[in-house]
Amino acid sequence: MLRLKAFFGKIPNVLNNKTEKHFQTIFWLLFELMGEFVEVEPYSAIGRADAVVKTNTHIYVFEFKISITEDYKNSPEYAIDQINSKNYTLQYSVSDKKVVKIGVQFDSEKRTLGEWIIENG
Repeated sequence: MLRLKAFFGKIPNVLNNKTEKHFQTIFWLLFELMGEFVEVEPYSAIGRADAVVKTNTHIYVFEFKISITEDYKNSPEYAIDQINSKNYTLQYSVSDKKVVKIGVQFDSEKRTLGEWIIENG
């Protein structure tokens, strides 16, 4: 997560439009270029996570929020609550891989990652 924060912090501000989709697209591109299996907005029974990264040993379920205002709905805690309430990890519960939930807040002012929470599955 610290490497992602540093990477996003290098993107020139003239290229950044401050939307969640912008951050999500770059996130997808990074993992795709690293050769990891990454899905953006995979559907589940009652919603869709923002991204899922599958490695040989883990499945990482990401929910992104952007800090436009100081509001709970823009927080990493809310992102984790959304993963839990919509049960985004259910479809991976039969996997032998360790499932990890990650709520990420993108800081729209600093144009990089803000806070994040990691919770085992």
